[in-house]
Amino acid sequence: MPLISSFYGILVYIYREDGAQHNLPHFHARYSGKEGVYDLRGNLIAGELPRKQNKQIEVWAELHHDELEAAWLAWHEDNAIIKIEGLK
Repeated sequence: MPLISSFYGILVYIYREDGAQHNLPHFHARYSGKEGVYDLRGNLIAGELPRKQNKQIEVWAELHHDELEAAWLAWHEDNAIIKIEGLK
């Protein structure tokens, strides 16, 4: 589960479920002991983060959507890790 970005205390990971079908492309974000699962557009699909951090993830995913798609494909097809810049 490579860390692909971090900003404002939020850690963003892409996971792989070896030997199992992975559902729609998504990433996991952790903040202060909480975790949310997001689609590549930044929509929360499971878990939860505090409202402020959830909004930051939404903005970040919107700004970096193409990079998130590339990172997802690279990790799942080639085991390559693509880092994505965080919010400033």
